[in-house]
Amino acid sequence: MSTAIDTMRFDLRVIASRIEPGSRVLDLGCGGGDLLAWLAENKQVIGSGIEQDKTKAAQCISRGLSVVQGDMNEEVDDYPDKCFDYVILSQTLQQVWEPARLLYSLSRIGRRFIVSFPNFSHYSIRLQLLFRGMAPKSEQLPYNWYDTPNIRVITLKDFRRFARDVGYRIVEEIAIKTDTDAGSGCIIRRFADLRATYGIFIIEKQA
Repeated sequence: MSTAIDTMRFDLRVIASRIEPGSRVLDLGCGGGDLLAWLAENKQVIGSGIEQDKTKAAQCISRGLSVVQGDMNEEVDDYPDKCFDYVILSQTLQQVWEPARLLYSLSRIGRRFIVSFPNFSHYSIRLQLLFRGMAPKSEQLPYNWYDTPNIRVITLKDFRRFARDVGYRIVEEIAIKTDTDAGSGCIIRRFADLRATYGIFIIEKQA
């Protein structure tokens, strides 16, 4: 079953535009496989995925995609060095227990890796903290503090510092703003720390 580019989330469309044709790609937390399916059909990538949710993993397999059902933190250890051109971790970093360890594994198996996450320094979140004094909620982070699957919050500035501290080179940083349904959006070029709802970073391990 093919996937039209305009039916994918806007952040996935941005990520897809950065993948070179014919690349070897691993998508972590690949969901129903929309990104992998589109890349295989339109850019002839050799794609694989890891998805923890059994139903979503089964959906991927039914679409003919090479997807493993399991915990990404464990499954990535089984891949040999530099076996992928790109490893994608989309909107999942905030739910990872040991992000430094996981990203180290990604830098081992991938030439480059792409990470995206909700931007906690968006102006609406800052205003909620300032005026309400309560844990903020947004379309990108819609949970209460007590029932959220997210175990940390991240700002664009946080990730830039993290990348520098642990020895990654940021190849490209893309700040985006998505609309309510995340199906459309735009790239933010000015005052990104305040205006972007998501950050997308393409990074690689420094030599």
